[in-house]
Amino acid sequence: MTRTVAAVDCGTNSIRLLIVREGNDGTRAEIARRNEIVRLGQGVDKNGMLSPEAIERTRAALAAYVEEMRASGVERVRMVATSATRDAANREDFFSMTAQLLGQIEPGARAEVISGEEEAALSYAGATADIDPARGPFCVIDLGGGSTEFVTDAAAISTQMGCVRLTERFLRSDPPAREEDAAARAYVRGLLGSAHEAIDFARPRTLVGCAGTFTTLSALVQGLEEYDPMKIHCSELSFAQVRETTARLRELTSEQRAAIPAISAGREDVIASGALVVEEIMEATERLGGCSSFVISEKDLLDGIVTALL
Repeated sequence: MTRTVAAVDCGTNSIRLLIVREGNDGTRAEIARRNEIVRLGQGVDKNGMLSPEAIERTRAALAAYVEEMRASGVERVRMVATSATRDAANREDFFSMTAQLLGQIEPGARAEVISGEEEAALSYAGATADIDPARGPFCVIDLGGGSTEFVTDAAAISTQMGCVRLTERFLRSDPPAREEDAAARAYVRGLLGSAHEAIDFARPRTLVGCAGTFTTLSALVQGLEEYDPMKIHCSELSFAQVRETTARLRELTSEQRAAIPAISAGREDVIASGALVVEEIMEATERLGGCSSFVISEKDLLDGIVTALL
């Protein structure tokens, strides 16, 4: 008997879909993997509310995903909502909308807020699935729009330093002014200090980077003319390669970044703050005598959810 399930992840910056079918013999086939930038968390850090425009953008994207689920014969679906909805006072407006749409696939289904720790655990399971276990111990770094999770086999922590949050709070100039950059770095360093109390950055043998900032950096380091998940998944980037790319990114305006084919539309204004977080992670890791490269994973939270559903 075949089974087809779907996972949806709605974060601060994007909404993503994964549909997987399991055959009678237990083999699994990826039917669809989608990503659309809807910026659900726009303004949440400042206002504490999801804007009606952001909810409508997300509703339109989710409605299209539901149509694809129906066409693919999806029987079970789980949708998780992360940093933006954790912080929003009017989150019930969002959840009611998801219940109306997801109920067409599975009665009673609706988005659920998961803790940063559960988000980290699911991301760890997905991100390390295709990496040689001999390269462990791993530290998975899931850099999102509102938060960044660090997770190992022994501990996990969620920090409030996503690329959308930092852009809205600190990096308002285009490109960012020197004093904005300094303030953002001070903020990130403080959070990394707290993270190090939970995660020993010197212990992992392999740092695994997942989500849009890391995958985009891989595409840029490799000089890809267009975003290619097959070339990005399990690619390895030295810290030196990453620094060369991030330094160049931060000097460009959003308009100039938007003209680079490998940068997805809607990411051009937040990739500089994501790059800043990555730079500070590298600095902290080197200071503690840890790793000197990242392995980039296209698999993450969605893959962890699907594995659990099946």
